[in-house]
Order: sequence, then structure tokens, then C-alpha cells
Amino acid sequence: MNVMAVDDERLALKALVDAIEKADPGAHVKGFSYAEDALDYAEANLVDVAFLDVEMADLSGVELARRLKVTNPDINIIFATGFGEYRDSAFELHASGYLTKPITVEKVKKELSELRRPVSADENRVRIQTFGIFQVFVDEKPLVFNRKKTKELLAFLVDRHGAFVTTEQIAVTLWENENYDTRLKNNVTATVSQLRALLRDSGAEDILIKSRNNLALDVSKVKCDAYDLEKMKPMAVNAYLGEYMSEYSWAEFTAGRFERMVEKNRE
Repeated sequence: MNVMAVDDERLALKALVDAIEKADPGAHVKGFSYAEDALDYAEANLVDVAFLDVEMADLSGVELARRLKVTNPDINIIFATGFGEYRDSAFELHASGYLTKPITVEKVKKELSELRRPVSADENRVRIQTFGIFQVFVDEKPLVFNRKKTKELLAFLVDRHGAFVTTEQIAVTLWENENYDTRLKNNVTATVSQLRALLRDSGAEDILIKSRNNLALDVSKVKCDAYDLEKMKPMAVNAYLGEYMSEYSWAEFTAGRFERMVEKNRE
């Protein structure tokens, strides 16, 4: 579960983040002192729950909640405040919960157990970022690739969106200036083995589907900004700034298609 905490008072923010982490040790919690920083993060990352202080200097928690819901309509909003006069605004925004300060672990745990939009416990562990440069996260930790071609192979599978690719297709894409011969075929085989080993060590090998000389990505087992953009989800549309796997020339075709999709959506 990806959780955001926003409070412009440093000590209050620390107390809130600590309470959330203790209430749900498995949650990934990010704290922000400035509302604009929180908005930037929410545009680039899927946030399940946002704990918001109501009274802040740069932007009120109520207005921040409104803007977060534009980006992600399914986000759970929980207001955290020392005042009670904002309950009407909370109901108007269909907030998931309302906490009064001081915040305690017990209060947070209760709100997380009664979310308006419950977060699935079996959510995908692998998150793939394609906007800008290509990155992969397992349990929100960056996957470290020791070889560039191993990383590029996974990127190519992501770009194919679940379609099977052959050994020869991998070769002509990743080694476009080389002749397809036995040596190159062996390079592809070694790269596939390296990718499988890396994912296996990270407990994520099940995202790959292998059949004889064919390889594909199981798209049902990953979260990916590009796949959200394909579905025209507002958060992905807002996050896309025209760059898609910018380090790979073969990704230019998909980048152009995404650009046309976004432009048409904004007309």
C-alpha cells in the first residue's frame, strides 16, 4: 500500500508518518511538508491513501484533496486536524476518514481498516516506470540491473505489452546493427537467462512467460504507467510529458503514439 502524509509542521508530520508506519508496517509511506511537492509525487506515483492536515500555509488540506482526486479519483483521503469544523468538507469530498489530533497508532489503524476504497492485499509487487527513463521497482525498491542489455530486454517486453517475442525479434531490436548468427543467438539466450535469474533473486520471476523460443511479460502481474496511459487513466495522462523510455531508439514509435493519444484527449 502506497501512503502519503502531508503536514506543514515538521514535528506533526514526523508523528503522523511514525503512526502510519506502526499501524501498517508493510506500507510504503512518504511524508511531505509542502502541498505542491505532494501533488508532484501523486502525479508520478499511484497513491492509495493520503493523510492530509487541513490547515497548511501554502494550500489547505481540503483544496489539496480536491486536486489529488482530479489526478486519482480512487484515492482514499483521510483528514488529520486538531479542529472539528471541517467535517462538512470531508463529507463533501467523500473522504475515507477524519482524524482529530493528537494522532495515535490506534486511530490510524482504525481508519486504515475502514477505507472507503479498500486496497487489495495481493496488489502487484512489481511497478514499472516508462515515462522518462525506464525503471523497475519490486516492493518499491529499485531493481538493480548489472547489464544494460538485461534491462533493455525487460523494457522491450514491457513495450510489447504482453505479446510474445522470438529470439530473432529480440536480437534485431537490441542488436540492430549486428547480423543474426549463432553468436548473436547465444547472446540473446544468455541475456534471457540473466534476466530470469535477476527476477528470480528478487522473487518476481513470475512476471515472465516463456514458451520454447518465445518470451513475454505477464501484464496482469505488474503495475505500469504506460498501461495506465493506454486506458487513459487521468493520473497517467497528467504524468505523461512526452518522454517514453527515452534511452531506447526503438521506443520512439510508441512515444509518438502516446503523444497523439494525449493530444486527442486534451482537445
